[in-house]
Amino acid sequence: MILTKEDFINAFSLYEEKALTHRRFKHRDILPLVKKRAAGRRWMVDEIGRSVEDRAIFRLKYGEGPIKVLLWSQMHGDEPTATMALFDLFNFFEAEGDGFDSWREELASKLTLYCIPMLNPDGAERFQRRTAMDVDMNRDARATATVEAALLKEQAMTLRPDFAFNLHNQNNYYNIPGTGTPVTISLLAPAYDYERSINTVRGDAMRVIVGINRLLQELIPGAVARYDDAHTPRGFGDNFQKWGARTILIESGAYAGDPEKLTVRRCNFAALLHAFQEIAAATYTRYDIADYAAIPFNDEKLHDVLIRNLEIVRNGKTMQVDVAIRQTEKTVGTDYYVDGIIEDIGDLQDFYGYTDVDVRGLQFIPAKVYTERRFLLDELNLPLVRSLLKTGYAAVMISDQSQETLLHPLPLRLLSSDTFKVSDNLHVGMNADFFLGSRDNVQYGVINGDLIDLKNIGDTNYKGRAM
Repeated sequence: MILTKEDFINAFSLYEEKALTHRRFKHRDILPLVKKRAAGRRWMVDEIGRSVEDRAIFRLKYGEGPIKVLLWSQMHGDEPTATMALFDLFNFFEAEGDGFDSWREELASKLTLYCIPMLNPDGAERFQRRTAMDVDMNRDARATATVEAALLKEQAMTLRPDFAFNLHNQNNYYNIPGTGTPVTISLLAPAYDYERSINTVRGDAMRVIVGINRLLQELIPGAVARYDDAHTPRGFGDNFQKWGARTILIESGAYAGDPEKLTVRRCNFAALLHAFQEIAAATYTRYDIADYAAIPFNDEKLHDVLIRNLEIVRNGKTMQVDVAIRQTEKTVGTDYYVDGIIEDIGDLQDFYGYTDVDVRGLQFIPAKVYTERRFLLDELNLPLVRSLLKTGYAAVMISDQSQETLLHPLPLRLLSSDTFKVSDNLHVGMNADFFLGSRDNVQYGVINGDLIDLKNIGDTNYKGRAM
């Protein structure tokens, strides 16, 4: 039995783990899901160690085949997409009577899967890249100073896997070269030396990637790239390759309109199932390494907002510039807000924006702060906000500052003090709060990096914006 693209899509719809729909889940959220596997008969669950802050790190085993495959996710605590996909896979392999039973049986007879779904639970708790010791675990494969890195290396030395899947997230600003298309999945067979040599092990990893890419081109055509292949002697992927495991890096990127990366998660699910199928049947050996080399490398020319041909005046001199804005997430408990910052100003013809607008003929207009009175949050309904924006106010003073006011759904800055400053000019690094238009007709507002068409302000949910 060979699974097709449609099979993978159908399987995902059946087995998506509904308990994980928000990417900022914590270790406590996966504990009942791991215990559920331990109570079943398909997966063998072992606690292989504990983090610095004493959180359990688990390994789940499926199958009894001679080919050993090790997968690990969330060695960076803020890179959870593949973790969600692994729990989808756990559901899939635990099921029966759905038409996939013969496929599962064949896979289990040829492969043994070992999955570590959250290698850095302390980082996940903070939604940060590094461990609780403030060390990047993926730069600790050589020294293994962190207990978590030592655990992973111990698994490598004990299991001696034939294949290894290093599962990560990359930033949202990578694009397919020459296009504004975000890279949704990035793939790599890491180099085990500075010369980027290709031996049998690395060559096999490249061939597996060719097979994965063929499937992904059906799911997300034109949205797959290669990750930078410079050798990193401290990195785990590079060292696993050196240790003899055919190592595949999968980086979960971005898909427009998918902030929680649920579409990207589905791509992970399908890519991994397809890779297992290729490995079990050895069909990857038919592929040409040249097809791996043909996958384009990531470019990094995307921004959240790109405003083109904006007229600005400085010292009496007028010029047209492009303005790039990026929005950085800030964690608040289990949620987040963002800071919108001016990233670049100038000639940005070769760059792209998720929101990309040409405003030729419009001028930069400084934002104002409304200080005549303080508002309660409940008073700020959409009609009032609309009228404030249309008269050039980007921020108001409020009297009930709280976490909720950081995460409110209105396109307006809410201030509890007068420390927030607006600028009379555009500057790289400044808060992205200003207006576009003429002195008589303000057409757009830029509030904390969100571009708002003032002619069409609807009941839009701006949750997650810092105000």
